[in-house]
Amino acid sequence: MKKFIIVSIIALLSVSLFAQDKNQFNPVNTGVNSLGIAPDSRGGGMGDVGAATDPDVNSQYWNPAKYPFTISRAGVAVSYTPWLRKLVNDIDLAYVAGYYRIGDYQAVSGSLRYFSLGEVPVGYQDANSPGYTIKPYEMAVDVAYSRMLSEHFSAAVALRYIYSDLAYREDEEVSAGSAFAADIAFYYTNYIIFAQRECMLSFGLNASNIGTKISYDSGNTSQFLPTNLRLGASLLFPIDDYNTVGVSFDANKYMVPTRPIRGEDESQEEYEERLDRDYNDISPIKGIFKSFSDAPGGFKEELQEIQWSLGLEYTYHEQFSVRGGYHWEHENKGNRKYFSFGAGFKMSVFSLDAAYLVSTAQSNPLDQTLRFTLGFDLDGIKDLFGRRRR
Repeated sequence: MKKFIIVSIIALLSVSLFAQDKNQFNPVNTGVNSLGIAPDSRGGGMGDVGAATDPDVNSQYWNPAKYPFTISRAGVAVSYTPWLRKLVNDIDLAYVAGYYRIGDYQAVSGSLRYFSLGEVPVGYQDANSPGYTIKPYEMAVDVAYSRMLSEHFSAAVALRYIYSDLAYREDEEVSAGSAFAADIAFYYTNYIIFAQRECMLSFGLNASNIGTKISYDSGNTSQFLPTNLRLGASLLFPIDDYNTVGVSFDANKYMVPTRPIRGEDESQEEYEERLDRDYNDISPIKGIFKSFSDAPGGFKEELQEIQWSLGLEYTYHEQFSVRGGYHWEHENKGNRKYFSFGAGFKMSVFSLDAAYLVSTAQSNPLDQTLRFTLGFDLDGIKDLFGRRRR
């Protein structure tokens, strides 16, 4: 049973789905879908928002342009996200992120993500033909540079290397795939007066995974990376000197062409020719521009491709946080709809965050699963050791 579960996940990650009708399930298809999994518990606990929330150590995934606005000079965090824990116990995502602020206006940052599909037995028939075991996985490593362009505005660029090894049958010409990608991000934050309080209003944009295609058969066929446009807004409202409430909103759209569907009067040969011309053979950059106007259902379907998230965060004394959020995706484009909840505790040296997801539509791989993030403030550690030496 475990083998069939894993193989099904691999198929979803690496094989394009096909829809026969404009009103049927017709998601945007990409390779390396694990790049779209929110890695940390803070953003995950608020319905997957983070483009414009106040900066933290895990901003590398959401918006690296936030790093120059961090209070601490350096930090590192480790996150762990289990998958399908009701069925198997060895599918998970591990994520490490860190940053270092250079002076008062710029920062360098980086992250490493590793998505493991566990151990998969392949080719088993009987005791005399036990087959073998493989360990499919996907990983990505990236570095970013961010800089303040004004007192309230910053920008960042990130470079990423992606490796995906999903080969699971010896008798097929399947190989590991690799790709390169880049992110371009912007962040704006300023203080405004709202309800007679000085609030922090922020906006963020992150165009991520702009890069090459990825191939699993030595270049004979290739798939688009999950190039994504994330726009966000956030309002941080202080109730008093100790209590703060943050409200954040993110909207996401894949900048990847929608796979054409076959017309009722179109032969299979005609469809395959059009599929190659309008989908398979176009470049990633051309695909970005094409993705805003190519949905078979027209403008209505283009709107269906937009996902949105709403998150709330209550913080007491900048030490204890409670979070909640909701994520929505149209049923024709994936139907990922879920509430998420979380909490966090922060000291001068470390922070601990946890998130819990409850799916409201189809079964979500993270449904009813706890995930954790442990962060370290390197400035706090430095101060702690400095006090001990004195």
